[in-house]
Amino acid sequence: MVKVTIIEESEDKIKILMAETDRALVNSIRRSLISDTPKMAIETVRFEMGTIEQEDQVWETTGPLPDEMIAQRLAMIPIPTRHDEFHFQDECPNCAELVEEDRGCPMCTMIYTCKAFGSKEGTMVTARDLNYLGDSSLEIPELYKSIPITKLFQGQMIEFYATAIMGRGKDHAKWSPACGVTFEPRQVAVINNKSKAKILWDLKLGITAKDFNDGKLEDYHKVQELKSQLHHVGEGTEESRTFNDAITLEDIPGEFILSFETDGSMSPKTAFNMAVKELAGKFGNIEQDSKAVL
Repeated sequence: MVKVTIIEESEDKIKILMAETDRALVNSIRRSLISDTPKMAIETVRFEMGTIEQEDQVWETTGPLPDEMIAQRLAMIPIPTRHDEFHFQDECPNCAELVEEDRGCPMCTMIYTCKAFGSKEGTMVTARDLNYLGDSSLEIPELYKSIPITKLFQGQMIEFYATAIMGRGKDHAKWSPACGVTFEPRQVAVINNKSKAKILWDLKLGITAKDFNDGKLEDYHKVQELKSQLHHVGEGTEESRTFNDAITLEDIPGEFILSFETDGSMSPKTAFNMAVKELAGKFGNIEQDSKAVL
């Protein structure tokens, strides 16, 4: 049984220790995070065309950017994703039996609207100008409301309806909730030569011999700190000749550190849990197919 421990966690970043496992499984989770984790993203945009007379000013739906470029920017804005409230359109209880063109209901579709006007000095239209037609808690997260969409000047305006649906990263990058997904073996530091290790302690960089227990340093955060300090006595330094691997880093078999951050559409913990769920579902399908054949 794989043991999972959260080492670090913030609003959009996480580091997870996975023990009693192997590189293949951790890499499968990494790939699932990028390609299979369900996520909401804007798929279609309907731009309204025309003119409006307002306060002795004529506003036209024209701007410096083509509609296609604006649509692409909208697609990459993180849309809040609630897996317990929304479904894939082809799995939606209300829309699954309908043809693709007719699908779209509150259980599988999110609609955002935007109507913004320019100014003489120029007005930046951002994700803050997107308004969700529904629960206000599904508005664009505050941290990402400054994402620019376009800039409008006097006489220019923009009006559109954007529709978000559930998808997966393997179909398009806009549906990939995780980025910077990496993993590495967990390491411990070992003192091989106490007298030569003193060269590092004398530099007074932070880590000392007192942090080691029976010649080993196992605390993850202190090991990470030591890694950066070892550069002061590593290759290319005068001390490297004398230090000569007085302290080395060794991999712990079966233990890995998985780290990644999300785009803001969901918490890192949710992304991890959904990635594991998707991966488990695939293995379940393989087992059923194998039993059917054999």
